[in-house]
Amino acid sequence: MNTLIKFLPYAQMGLALLLVIGILLQQRGAGLSSTFGGSGVGYSTKRGAEKVIFQFTIVIAVLFIIACVLAVRLG
Repeated sequence: MNTLIKFLPYAQMGLALLLVIGILLQQRGAGLSSTFGGSGVGYSTKRGAEKVIFQFTIVIAVLFIIACVLAVRLG
């Protein structure tokens, strides 16, 4: 248990870095630009690498939240 408590901050830093990378790799231009008069591109499905990056980001986010909850409960 003591080893897990020492390992959690490093796991959180690694997951945070992976989460930032995953978010930055997401497709741009999917925001609210059409709401404010911009040229919206409409809805498109995620395929190929874009879908893998999206799913990777979700998994990393869930793991990060679990690591944070563990750190609070064990710390």
